[in-house]
Amino acid sequence: MAVLKAVAERKQIVFTGHSSGGAISVLAAIWLLEKHLKTDNGNHNVPFCITFGSPLIGDNLFCQALQREDWSSCFLHFVMTMDIVPRIPLAPLASLKEELHSILQFLCPKSSCLSSNSFEISQLLSRFYFTVLRNALTISNHQSCLSMGCATSLLGNLSGFIKFSPYKPFGTYVFCCNNGRLVSVKNSDAILQMLFYCLREEKADDPYRSFKEHLQYESKLKSYLEAQNVVHGDYLQANELFSSEMNPDEMPLVETFLNDLDMGKEAWLHLHAAAEWEMQKFRNQKGIDANYSKIQEALNALDNYRSMCELRGLCYYDAFKLQRDTEDFNANVKRLELAGLWDEIIEMLSRFELPDRFEGRNEWVKLGTRYCLLVEPLDIANYYRHSKNEDTGPYMVKGRPRRYKFTQRWGEHAQRMPKGSSLESCFWAMVEEISADMNNKKPFVEVKERVLELEKNVSAWLDSGKLGSDVLLGGSTFVKWWMALPKQHKLSSCIARIMSRVEKSG
Repeated sequence: MAVLKAVAERKQIVFTGHSSGGAISVLAAIWLLEKHLKTDNGNHNVPFCITFGSPLIGDNLFCQALQREDWSSCFLHFVMTMDIVPRIPLAPLASLKEELHSILQFLCPKSSCLSSNSFEISQLLSRFYFTVLRNALTISNHQSCLSMGCATSLLGNLSGFIKFSPYKPFGTYVFCCNNGRLVSVKNSDAILQMLFYCLREEKADDPYRSFKEHLQYESKLKSYLEAQNVVHGDYLQANELFSSEMNPDEMPLVETFLNDLDMGKEAWLHLHAAAEWEMQKFRNQKGIDANYSKIQEALNALDNYRSMCELRGLCYYDAFKLQRDTEDFNANVKRLELAGLWDEIIEMLSRFELPDRFEGRNEWVKLGTRYCLLVEPLDIANYYRHSKNEDTGPYMVKGRPRRYKFTQRWGEHAQRMPKGSSLESCFWAMVEEISADMNNKKPFVEVKERVLELEKNVSAWLDSGKLGSDVLLGGSTFVKWWMALPKQHKLSSCIARIMSRVEKSG
């Protein structure tokens, strides 16, 4: 209630927490962003979240979603370089299950266990520490292989035998170095590397230290913040200071960066790979953006084709399905060109080769929606023209390409619509499948619910302009199908008036 009151009063809200409290504060901030500020058009102050020694809480898709919404900038995480807790989720729960309960007792601020130096406790802490360290090393190497483009079949087979932790950092991480300096990094892959290399085995002669550091944020951070001695790691990477071809004069900057975090040259190579991978994503996006106007031109050509079909008294869908004229052949060429361009985008998104914010860019969301509405009917026409449904199955179940599923979801997300609620581009597939069932002598009572749902959608889609008026031309597949429905049903149909005008004009 206090949060909701503060939101109503347009106050700046800051969530904060230490350890597991940090994880809870992250979830609370996301809840507020999602439920109360997402549709508010910027009329409220955006909440902020600051954590101290918080464990990782989200996977790659979680991180990607925050980037897409531009919410990642709302999260600031302070981490002591040797604190074990932020790294714990990098190890599968099964590998820590036996020790975890005891470790959580040690990490309680009021516990006296950490002051004890018994052999049993020392062994427990060492086992726990090295389990986390080994898993962090595996993830670090795996991520570097992906960043360096070493996606070999061996790497794919390895992931089938080794269970990798799904957790990934997001937001801005501020590493608190032993020399009093703060190192700020936003690159998620670079942060993942630093979580390992700041904790590597050479530093593990005293596992107690890693657990003690988790309880020292309050006592140490004040002096860190007062010194205001901050190095921005992303700035260094953006200027390619991790390049093997750097100017010798720039080497001290890198040496300082690595010395601050007490990391070696191997870490340098992994951080450079992470930085290069991030820059490659933006280069990939630049290449995709270069195709934007090409896609627009092809869509404009199909728009003209649709208008020309209507002037000839033909429904766009039916004209393409018949493939009788040169214009139909040319439209098919455009359809195939566009399929290639969009499939490339979807493949790159699936391999995480584009920036996380790409799917939230307004110009691409609009272009994707236009593409879906204009071109998917042609894909459906081609599918049923070649009777692929008889071999493969219904288009909606077996034949729909991912490029339409992705672009549909972009539009739904941008308009805050439920997933799967925007299916107007699949209108013709629905008509074809109900028609096929009725042609196969399936009783009307068995398809009636689907017919009623389709009629309700047709009424809404015609009103909104998402369905073109050419579907009501006298010879269209839809009109012929509807006219063949039982007379009693047609009299009470929600589109009876629309269809009666069509019948009279026909």
